[in-house]
Amino acid sequence: MTDPNAIQPSALDQLPDRDPEETAEWQASLDAVAEAAGPHRAAYLMRRTLERAEGNGIALPKLLETDYVNTIPTAAEPSVPGDPAMEARVTAWNRWNAAAMVTRGSKYGVGGHIATFASAAWLYETGFNHFFQGKEADGSGDQLYIQGHAAPGIYARAYLDGRLDEHHLDNFRQEAGGNGLPSYPHPRRLPWLWEFPTVSMGLGPLSAIYQARFNRYLTNRGIKDVSASHVWAFLGDGEMDEPESTAALALASREGLDNLTFVINCNLQRLDGPVRANFKIVQELEAQFRGAGWNVIKSLWGTAWDELFQLDTTGALVRRLREVPDAQVQTYQTRGAAYIREDFFGKDPALVEMAKLLSDDKILDCFHLSRGGHESRKVYAAYKAAVEFKGAPTVILAQTVKGHTLGEGFASKNANHQMKKLTVDEFKTMRDLLELPIPDSKFADGVVPYGHPGADAPEVRYLQERRAALGGPAPARRTHALAPLPAPAEKAFASFDKGSGSQNIATTMAFVRLIKDLVRDKETGKRWVPIVPDEARTFGMESLFPSLGIYSPKGQTYEPVDRDQLMYYKEAKNGQILNEGITEAGSMADFIAASTAYSTHGEAMIPFYIFYSMFGWQRTADQMWQLADQLGRGFLVGATAGRTTLTGEGLQHADGHSPVIAATNPAALTYDPAFAYEVAAIVKDGLRRMYGEAAPGEDPNVFYYLTVYNEPMPQPAKPAGLGIDEGIVKGLYRFNTAESAGLNVAGANPPRIQLLGSGTAIHWALQAQRLLAEEWGVAADVWSATSWTELRRDALEADAALLRGEERVPYVRQALHGAEGPVLAVSDYMRQVPDQIAQWVEQDWSSLGADGFGLSDTREAARRHFGVDAQSVVVAALAQLARRGEVKATAVKEARDRYGL
Repeated sequence: MTDPNAIQPSALDQLPDRDPEETAEWQASLDAVAEAAGPHRAAYLMRRTLERAEGNGIALPKLLETDYVNTIPTAAEPSVPGDPAMEARVTAWNRWNAAAMVTRGSKYGVGGHIATFASAAWLYETGFNHFFQGKEADGSGDQLYIQGHAAPGIYARAYLDGRLDEHHLDNFRQEAGGNGLPSYPHPRRLPWLWEFPTVSMGLGPLSAIYQARFNRYLTNRGIKDVSASHVWAFLGDGEMDEPESTAALALASREGLDNLTFVINCNLQRLDGPVRANFKIVQELEAQFRGAGWNVIKSLWGTAWDELFQLDTTGALVRRLREVPDAQVQTYQTRGAAYIREDFFGKDPALVEMAKLLSDDKILDCFHLSRGGHESRKVYAAYKAAVEFKGAPTVILAQTVKGHTLGEGFASKNANHQMKKLTVDEFKTMRDLLELPIPDSKFADGVVPYGHPGADAPEVRYLQERRAALGGPAPARRTHALAPLPAPAEKAFASFDKGSGSQNIATTMAFVRLIKDLVRDKETGKRWVPIVPDEARTFGMESLFPSLGIYSPKGQTYEPVDRDQLMYYKEAKNGQILNEGITEAGSMADFIAASTAYSTHGEAMIPFYIFYSMFGWQRTADQMWQLADQLGRGFLVGATAGRTTLTGEGLQHADGHSPVIAATNPAALTYDPAFAYEVAAIVKDGLRRMYGEAAPGEDPNVFYYLTVYNEPMPQPAKPAGLGIDEGIVKGLYRFNTAESAGLNVAGANPPRIQLLGSGTAIHWALQAQRLLAEEWGVAADVWSATSWTELRRDALEADAALLRGEERVPYVRQALHGAEGPVLAVSDYMRQVPDQIAQWVEQDWSSLGADGFGLSDTREAARRHFGVDAQSVVVAALAQLARRGEVKATAVKEARDRYGL
């Protein structure tokens, strides 16, 4: 067995050594240093040698971890411009009001978080005072992804700035009255302040990376020069455990996104306790980001530590800091000087001697208070280095104390994330610590007061002057007065009205053909943003490669293997297609950035993201909720849709439920079109509503979810008559009757049934219509239900109107009014999808759907398995009619036997 402690072969063993004697001399020198000065000195020299090699451009593997000290030495820190004393007073007011707001709200039981902003205050204040560009200057300003649990501190600053008043603060987390403040950054709830929703955790960092990337995309395509915009993402160290938090780190470094900075608040605590109790989260994150190619800046220790590091002539202090686990660091925060002397300094004789030179106050100052994230000088140095670094994104690992300045009852306590209030005495202690002029008399009836120095106070004027110099308030969401985009030429949509004749075309291909025409439009074509997660050829989109190009910041540095073919793989700096590889999460982040460019950058972009429907809502529904919160607009396209249309793929690919999930999102307009002309009508109406002239009462801040199918079928012509387009958009219209379909049904008054089908299921309904007429003497009318969800929403609104005393009939009831016989609905999704509208249908109702898990087989076999094929529809229709006494009961058994069901 191999000895795990033995020296293992390395890649260097495979290279010829052209001067073994010189190599031996270097190795002997290292051995001599280790023997004479100790292994730590040898390691130090090796690290400095590797740093020098990297600085000289010598290609060597990077060091993934550095010592547990600040990246920027104190001597190299730039001076902070402005008035540090004034900024300290501004920060003190904001700390106070953030804590007061949550504490006052706690009596209503609405919750809130105090400790996060307390730890991160200087991380935000330094940025607001010196770095974050507002939107009132040229360009788009910076994009700020603010940690959700720190929202009270942002509200406190807006209150000091005059953008909020006490009434707003008193309605924190109480929005029903209309003037409340949402719990976290929610653009849909507070659209003039928040730009980016950052809770659920993990979505903020992912979205920030793709926002920075989309900024480059806009610039490189010549849509708008946003190269001056910087993306800042404020994150928690515990949040970095979310897989989405680190999913796109390599993309950011690969594309050199130096317009992006992550600021990770390393207070070493998550919701229930330490982030890495037995390890060191800062070192772990440093290695992770360095390994991904990021520039890493650590800001760990405040100025009180400078004296200790100067006394560390042997490196014992640095070694001890590196070995102490995070949970023990938290313990030091809550213990006295004697404990720290024994447990921290007592482990090494050199540290014992150092501790003799330190007073108890000095030790407590270092271990209780002095952190790199709590000093504007340290934070400013890190931010300045970050924005000046070129060629790669930067992550700042700032160490803080969770609950800082809130008193001994909060600081570093495991439970402080769930602690929602301070006592009056604790507030008075905090007041004295922050040196705020709030007299005891203001604490009337035990209620903590808000603090404000006055609208004309020096602190307020300073804050406003700093923001004016940086381009206006931040954070802020801008509503641009954009002119509606001109409607594309009608020809692009009307071309589908004639149908496909004898040619079989899948609705997936119909959508792609429509997009091909729309991207050629002279007015709006450049604003389309095609997004695909490495399945373009599956969806028939490869013809777009050479005409639109695939976006790459490097262009195409190679000759593609298929260059001699018409539809070759073309990458370009100004490419229009975002082909993301195998990442639905990344593709959704692309979509969110593009769909909100109308607000972020004042440029209306039209994204469409096409994906395997099974891997859309099921996989990234949380991001789709984020999209709705962020007021995004565009088209999500679930291709290869349905539970039975994918021959042979099976359970993992068979989507029978995405419309159910989509129905839970109020901003998602969900359509399941059956025919090419329906796809065209829906896209046309979506462009009008989201980018053109929305009708009165219509919200343009919606997005469309279309399901399309890869099953080639003959595409019929659009039926003649009024109201077809309206019915397509509203969700239901009669496609034909037995008579208009040319079916001769025996008898003067044959039994009649209404067949409602959506998507590919309408073809089974049409086959069943013919079988019912020819074999069973039943007349069936066929309806296309393009959106069960929109029908339901309209009906719910009608119900709400009735409760307000308004007379309103749901559209589905209007459409089906007077239709003879029962209704049978059929879908390639689970029955729950069509059953959404059952309670508003006045006729007898029944439905068929593909419930259960998918399976691998032919389409025909799968449909027979789920009981949704044409013959199954016939049997279900006969059963409905038999219950009504309109056909013989024996007809149902006879049909089952005839069709082998």
